[in-house]
Amino acid sequence: MSKDLPASLPMAGAVLRSLVVLNWLYGGAILVLLLATVLAEQWTLGALGVPRTSPMRPILPGLRAIAVFGLIAIPLNYRILRQLLAMVDTVRRGDAFIAANATRLRTIARALLALQLISMLVGGIGKALSTPAYPVHLDAGFSVSGWLAVLMACVLAHVFAEGARMREDLAGTV
Repeated sequence: MSKDLPASLPMAGAVLRSLVVLNWLYGGAILVLLLATVLAEQWTLGALGVPRTSPMRPILPGLRAIAVFGLIAIPLNYRILRQLLAMVDTVRRGDAFIAANATRLRTIARALLALQLISMLVGGIGKALSTPAYPVHLDAGFSVSGWLAVLMACVLAHVFAEGARMREDLAGTV
């Protein structure tokens, strides 16, 4: 292990491990709410204070679809977090520029791309459900920063692949 590793590296690992747990808890909450609206719709909506005659009831299938997309996002987030944890471990060992990290970054890029597409679908569903009387406000849709993250992960994957190749070439000449 290198002596000059940043102090933030152990903290990054701890934060990532915490986010893995929170991701699964978040997924569990989505699943419980989705099942509650499917298996006990009347009771759940009554408990939430939505009257039987509410004009919001017809949008329930759209909200369920959004919840399903939220469930799809959970394993994608998990994949990203696990890949980042593995990368932090390689940095901790002083071995960041390896082919495995380039592969991990490509995996992260694909997962980020899928999350961006899901966000756009969710945003579209939200717009379709929204009415002037009952606006649906979601933090979803097209995100410039999200698409930049996809591009950045792709570029970094290439940088890490090139770094690993150069490192292997250097090791072969020594």
